[in-house]
Amino acid sequence: MEAEVDEEDDGTFTNISLGDDTVDSGRVALYTKQETELFIMNCDIDGDMENQVEMEEKTRLINQVLELQHTLEDLSARVDAVKEENLKLKSENQVLGQYIENLMSASSVFQTTDTKSKRK
Repeated sequence: MEAEVDEEDDGTFTNISLGDDTVDSGRVALYTKQETELFIMNCDIDGDMENQVEMEEKTRLINQVLELQHTLEDLSARVDAVKEENLKLKSENQVLGQYIENLMSASSVFQTTDTKSKRK
């Protein structure tokens, strides 16, 4: 078994070619510690990218939920204000209705006339 070692100028090894040991491409690759760390970091980045996408989705959903909660609070406050206004207007209508009834009863124009007593 013969091995070819390619050494770069900085003293790191990039790969070793073995005649008998073949992998899919026909070569066995050995990586330096720096390359292995880079590979692991890339895997971590891929995992982090997935985590980042999940975190962004969670953040988006949380913001959407918070926005909907604020909208619900605003609508609830509006409903309460409309209920109060409705009660106020009903009370005012009762007062005005009573006032109109009192005016009509005090006015001779709206008095009921007894037509039998006037004809006699």
